[in-house]
Amino acid sequence: MRVEQFFWSNAAGWSATGGKKADLVLYFGTRQSLADGARYEELRALFSNAHIVGCTTGGQIRNNDVSDDEISAVAMTFEATTTRIACETIADAAQSRTCGEAIGHQLLGGDLAGVFVLSDGLNVNGSELVAGITNIIGRSIPLTGGLAGDGPAFEQTMVGADCVPRSNTIAAIGFYGSAIRFGHGSAGGWDVFGPRRRITRSAGNVLFDLDGEPALDLYERYLGDEAKGLPGTALLFPLQINDPAHPKTKLVRTVLAVDRDKRSMTFAGDMPEGWSAQLMRGNFHRLAAGAADAARQAYDRIGDAANQEGVAVLVSCIGRRLLMGQRITDEIDAAGAALGSHMARLGFYSYGEIAPHSISGYCDLHNQTMTVTTITEVAA
Repeated sequence: MRVEQFFWSNAAGWSATGGKKADLVLYFGTRQSLADGARYEELRALFSNAHIVGCTTGGQIRNNDVSDDEISAVAMTFEATTTRIACETIADAAQSRTCGEAIGHQLLGGDLAGVFVLSDGLNVNGSELVAGITNIIGRSIPLTGGLAGDGPAFEQTMVGADCVPRSNTIAAIGFYGSAIRFGHGSAGGWDVFGPRRRITRSAGNVLFDLDGEPALDLYERYLGDEAKGLPGTALLFPLQINDPAHPKTKLVRTVLAVDRDKRSMTFAGDMPEGWSAQLMRGNFHRLAAGAADAARQAYDRIGDAANQEGVAVLVSCIGRRLLMGQRITDEIDAAGAALGSHMARLGFYSYGEIAPHSISGYCDLHNQTMTVTTITEVAA
């Protein structure tokens, strides 16, 4: 496997020379830099034979840096691995499972070794999307990725798969063959606080009541004057949810939208009735430690390819970035230290992270986590 990491800046354009026979290009940038499609067309001219897949973000990761100005990208050339692209258009969140199943059918194959998915971040129920894909490909195939972002604006997210990025799009990459090593890891680092409450009324990813009280009322009490900034300010106070029947398996959910008339809150993934929910808050040290833990999990899973050249895709939640501010590089540095210098690192800040759960092993949508996907091949 050969890797070329590169970037785009307004002043200098693309740092890549192009003309190489890359198989796959991943790229991440802000909505403002990707919306007109010019950057995609330039990438297509540089890498005419590659699959080119990318999305809008809440900030781009390139090695130890986080930027809002550059586009972060990597070109991968495989020795013994093939890739396939699947893409679906989603009208609204109610179609999430159906779109996921369609993607699963497009990618299903006897030598499928891993799937990386990028999805519209505002018009999807991430939990249902994951369920749809895994219903078809099975739980044994690792599935990772994330929901596209739009900084703190929550206005429009875009995904492109061998085309100009566009809204309402879900794209996935299937990796095939016995040579590929597809590692994954996910961890948070948030602390719970306040009373544990019960989800008493919800519909899919829309939460209405906690302990019989409107959910939005709870958030507004905790946020005080900052409640005027919802949904953005709720990113600093996610909810940890878990099924009382499986108390060790915990998920974190973050807010995508609020309806002040209905007093409801829309989350990136399902909020099942009867599950418990508890507010969370973060501290810098534990968030950075969580990023290092995710990186170690992903690195350990590539086994006999651990010393080979490869790519590490870091997908972290926009809420982590907003909380950590100027110290956001703490988590990037921590992840990098665990991955080593032979892994080219890129990624983005997202509206949701997709990875198998570190305890159950079942893939799900996560929020407020750092998720790391390692991609490499065994030596020929």
